Amino acid sequence: MTILSYIIIGIYLLALGYITIYCLLQFHLLIHYKSHKRATKNSKDKKPELNGQVPFVTVQLPMFNEYFVVERLIDNICNFDYPKDRFEIHVIDDSTDETLDLSRKKVAEYKQKGFKIELIQRDNRIGYKAGALKEATKKAKGEFIAIFDADFLPDPSFLKNTIPYFQNEKVGVVQTRWGHINQNYSLITELQAFQLNVHFTVEQLGREVADYLLQFNGTAGVWRKETIDDSGGWQADTLTEDLDLSYRAQLQGWKIVYLEDITSPAELPAEMNGLKSQQFRWMKGGAETAKKLLPKVWSSELAFTKKIHASTHLLGSSIFLFVFIMGVFSVPLLYVVNPLSIDTKYLSIFLVSLLSVASVYYVANVETAWNQDNKLTSIIKFIFLFPVFLALSMGLSLHNSLAVLQGYSGKKSSFVRTPKFNIKGIKDNFKKTKYTSKKLSKVTITEGLLALYFLFAIGLGIKLEDNSMLLFHILLFFGYGTIFFYSVKHLNYHGEK
Repeated sequence: MTILSYIIIGIYLLALGYITIYCLLQFHLLIHYKSHKRATKNSKDKKPELNGQVPFVTVQLPMFNEYFVVERLIDNICNFDYPKDRFEIHVIDDSTDETLDLSRKKVAEYKQKGFKIELIQRDNRIGYKAGALKEATKKAKGEFIAIFDADFLPDPSFLKNTIPYFQNEKVGVVQTRWGHINQNYSLITELQAFQLNVHFTVEQLGREVADYLLQFNGTAGVWRKETIDDSGGWQADTLTEDLDLSYRAQLQGWKIVYLEDITSPAELPAEMNGLKSQQFRWMKGGAETAKKLLPKVWSSELAFTKKIHASTHLLGSSIFLFVFIMGVFSVPLLYVVNPLSIDTKYLSIFLVSLLSVASVYYVANVETAWNQDNKLTSIIKFIFLFPVFLALSMGLSLHNSLAVLQGYSGKKSSFVRTPKFNIKGIKDNFKKTKYTSKKLSKVTITEGLLALYFLFAIGLGIKLEDNSMLLFHILLFFGYGTIFFYSVKHLNYHGEK
């Protein structure tokens, strides 16, 4: 029994240690981010402008079964204030439903208005999004290629604001910040924005100013076509083709410029199963990309610190695996700490991880994303959202861990799109008959069982008069219970492959 007890403690501490190191490296990015903000607070550096040079640009719009948002996307792109004769639009539509009819009509409409716009349709989905982009890039006439997913609504000045940065011949990619069209729609969308704000402030800009490797986010950015070709092109062997090509380009010596002050609004998944399908794709694809590129990162001539942060970035999805392990093993831990006379107060040293991640989320949201709001209101909002965000992140850890394990094991799966329903405000709804499914997955059932497991843990802690894990188990119970509840509630509204 003693050996088993030490095994339980060892696994728990290993998971906790990994999480702590990850959080400290996030805090390291925060230091770079804050230093840059202080240094540039009163800066009046002039932004690059076109200055009469207007390169030809190809705008690619990859989509699959986007019936509810395809028309607004094409309308939005055709509203660009870039000279009409200096850009072309490729509507890359692999749809198998009525979306294709809408695309054809819109393409015909704007072609009559004098736009250089074409519909590119494949008779298969080989390679999914990566395959579509690979084929379309061959037809692109532009020196630069802007890419937008179907749910994005970039500002008309997007090309004028981004293309000038390519005057630096080392720049291969310009990425803009994602905005959130429907952030206030529900708690689910609010929490997604809460997390994405971290990535698009502290993480992206922190990596850039520290000269670490960062990424193109798959949309709302522009590529130099030469960079795509030089880096091996779009490849479909991972589900995160954007992260994959980003790293290959930077290992080739190309630079990614991140523009925090240019926002490209997009629609967040409004229901739980759509969010989970997106998370699965990101987590599994991240693991696949890590497996593919980590050896190349470590065999490169990058500085050691850059390799460490690149590894943390590529292995980012793995954090859910350790969160899941820590949660599961925290329950039997209650049985062994007293017999082994372990003083749990020494575990409080790991609170540094919680303080680190809280600091990162505070700066990204209260000080940056919400900086136009009343400060006191923002602080109160943060105090409410942060623990809820932690709980739901824990609740997603089983689902995301399975995705990570599939990624590392090499198990292949199809690219599952995240359904969007043209939701902009609280009066809109996603309760539409199209793209629906009623299948209750085994993962969702297990999430419900885990909620009961941690409810038992709460009672066990009270019975043993050990409150050291009580708050942790309450968060886990709430997280798994909430994920289970909304997964079942939103079953009828989940999009198909």
